[in-house]
Amino acid sequence: MSLTHALPMTAEQVFADMVAQGDMVLGRLDDCAARLPHKTYLHYGEDNIRMSFAEVKAASDRIAAGLAAMGLPSGQPVSVLTRNSLLSTLAMYAIWRAGGVFAPVNYNFRGPLLSYQLNDTAPFALITDTSFAGVLSELAGELKIERLVVHTPQRGDHDFSEEAVPFAPRFKLTDFAALREHSGPVPHIERGPFDVANIVYTSGTTGPSKGVMQPFRWMNHYSYPSRASTTQDDVLYCDLPLYHVGGAFAIVTRAVWQGNTVGLWDRFSPTRFWDRIEECGASCCILLDVMIPWLMKAEPRASDKANTLNKVHMQPLPAAHHEVAQRFGFDFVTCGFGQTESGSGFACTIDELGDEMGTPAALWKGQSKAEYRASCEASGRLVVDGRQTLPKGFMGRANPILEVAILDEGDNRVPPGTIGQLAFRPRFPGLLLIEYFRKPEVTLKVHRNCWFHTGDACRQIAEQPDTYAFVDRMGGFFRVRGENVSSFEVEALIALHPGVRGVAAVPMPATVGDEDDIAVFIEVIDGVLVDEPAIRAHANEVMPRFMQPRYVRFVQALPVTATNKIEKYKLKRQLTDELSLGST
Repeated sequence: MSLTHALPMTAEQVFADMVAQGDMVLGRLDDCAARLPHKTYLHYGEDNIRMSFAEVKAASDRIAAGLAAMGLPSGQPVSVLTRNSLLSTLAMYAIWRAGGVFAPVNYNFRGPLLSYQLNDTAPFALITDTSFAGVLSELAGELKIERLVVHTPQRGDHDFSEEAVPFAPRFKLTDFAALREHSGPVPHIERGPFDVANIVYTSGTTGPSKGVMQPFRWMNHYSYPSRASTTQDDVLYCDLPLYHVGGAFAIVTRAVWQGNTVGLWDRFSPTRFWDRIEECGASCCILLDVMIPWLMKAEPRASDKANTLNKVHMQPLPAAHHEVAQRFGFDFVTCGFGQTESGSGFACTIDELGDEMGTPAALWKGQSKAEYRASCEASGRLVVDGRQTLPKGFMGRANPILEVAILDEGDNRVPPGTIGQLAFRPRFPGLLLIEYFRKPEVTLKVHRNCWFHTGDACRQIAEQPDTYAFVDRMGGFFRVRGENVSSFEVEALIALHPGVRGVAAVPMPATVGDEDDIAVFIEVIDGVLVDEPAIRAHANEVMPRFMQPRYVRFVQALPVTATNKIEKYKLKRQLTDELSLGST
């Protein structure tokens, strides 16, 4: 590993530059609407819709006026549950403009997971679409929320369905289309960088999911490192869900700081990915884990490099990143560490092809290669040669505006090379989460001893002490197909089956990609007949597909310690031995 040269900007200079670019996302949208009124902001490929910055501002302002007319109090959450990324984007800006707090909901949730989050948030209203009528109506008796704002797709829309399911009568429905046409006054509510912008839920390890309260400055901090090395000419591609920070804030809102066009789709498609890149002319995208092997499975073609992508973020960084970059002509690959609570903690740029042009010159967007390398280093991002072997889990160099430490169980720093818990301490205000929503005890625990504890096991690389590597998750986190999953929630949902006495969930290496598959070990109530098909049918009813276990095993008794803690390492070893013998 080699550095090109030392970091020229101090932490104070980086922070000053970030703040000078503007902390308030609505101010940045307004600026783009004034400077670039006719430039396409959202290229919504699902329905071939193109909305300029001025059109996005006007549409979201009308929706905000409608929310204000409904009586939305300042600072109150509004939840959003939809697969439609255009709807989610317009709702997000409207909620902020109306003085509300954006609270997105994972559209894969159903049953207990969905009712818990909606009841925990207790939003003023839920913005959703007709495809969720059945899911929400099934929970009508459990949900505290009554007010729904409903988008109804029209014939010809990609998400239109002939099979219209009515919402339960107890819900009070408002037509989203009517809000888009609202003629009332647009709210003008003063918001500052430390005010709450979002409540984004993240998996809990010893309890239910936690709502992360993010201030407006958090979004500026989160997207600044990637913005610092792009220009207005770059086109950003997004097929990530907008209930996660990666889709909503690393891509969609990031664009308003520079005036980028965003190619927007509802979900990833391995068969249509390259057609979409060509359609919107994207130069930047994010590829998460299994996306990469899916793209690599396609039969190689002579035209593989004839695409516009020149800056691709890979999370987690696969060992074969250089091979992928060579095949598809990705000039630069970036990696790092991002988190709902702490934002952008680490970053690295991998110069995959040197002075060779991977992206054809006629298709190039953004800074030249030399300019890009220099801008990365100026903002504190390490630049390394793609031909060099990088450690597994490599995250790069810490964001200069955050102090970083690897801590032992007593919160003492450990030596380089030693595995411990990753922790951050902000050098400036407003960079991390404000708190966990309605969970003061958990908030205090993760901030103990003036460090924010990430819950991730990492190490400082001894050979290059200013760089770090991710090792594993602590406390029962899994990473499955781009989603954070907690063992607590998997176990709690499986345990709802009436025949289950006890259950333990453990991570196993994924059969595809570098993330995890889930295994559950089940102890059955004496005298009750429970088999694998019954467990899988139950899982299909109560949990989204990404949370469902790949492996289901039954045991006479779960192994426990003298203090009755389940010895999960024994279960994982048992399944590893079984699979190594060729049994699935």
